[in-house]
Amino acid sequence: MIEAVIFDFGGVFTSSPFEAFAAFERARGLPENLIRRINSSNHENNAWALFERAEIDIDAFDRAFAAEALSHGHHVAGKDILPLLAGEFRPEMIEALRRIKTRFKTGCITNNMPHNAAGGSEAGRTLYAREIMELFDAVIESAKLGIRKPDPRIYRQMCDMLEVRAEDCVYLDDLGGNLKPARAMGMITIKVESGPQAIAELEAVTGLRLS
Repeated sequence: MIEAVIFDFGGVFTSSPFEAFAAFERARGLPENLIRRINSSNHENNAWALFERAEIDIDAFDRAFAAEALSHGHHVAGKDILPLLAGEFRPEMIEALRRIKTRFKTGCITNNMPHNAAGGSEAGRTLYAREIMELFDAVIESAKLGIRKPDPRIYRQMCDMLEVRAEDCVYLDDLGGNLKPARAMGMITIKVESGPQAIAELEAVTGLRLS
């Protein structure tokens, strides 16, 4: 029986950063999917991973990412990538969360950057994001915990915080690699490709009208 619904944040409640990555690459004349290739190389200990675990600061990330980009044959500063993570909010997903909260426990597991480094620190945007975060019963941020998805420990900690079993949870994320550990633990998983698609699948598993 479903007791909790757990969400990723970026790419779920906001548009996918991959769209912004692609636009950036086109504008700079860079190879398609270059940023994703950089981030998937040595994915547990590259600049991105270290920054999401708050093991390096923004200046060290800037230098480390630039070095990784150079190893792929291109000049890309880390600080130029961070603003691409902000994305546009998806109002339909936020409304779905509000409705989910009336029946189920809610959690958020996000791989994030320290100190709003992603460039979304405008007062209005930050306030809106905070309002969304307040809808969750539990929130885990990688930069505060020092563990990032897909480390299985982060999912187990969320279950402990919500006081539920993994098999009684639904987990939504836009990255397949982050869904695998959750699925292996027994969670129902939904890969978010768009707001309407995610809502339709969530309605099917919860039995709730979410739109």
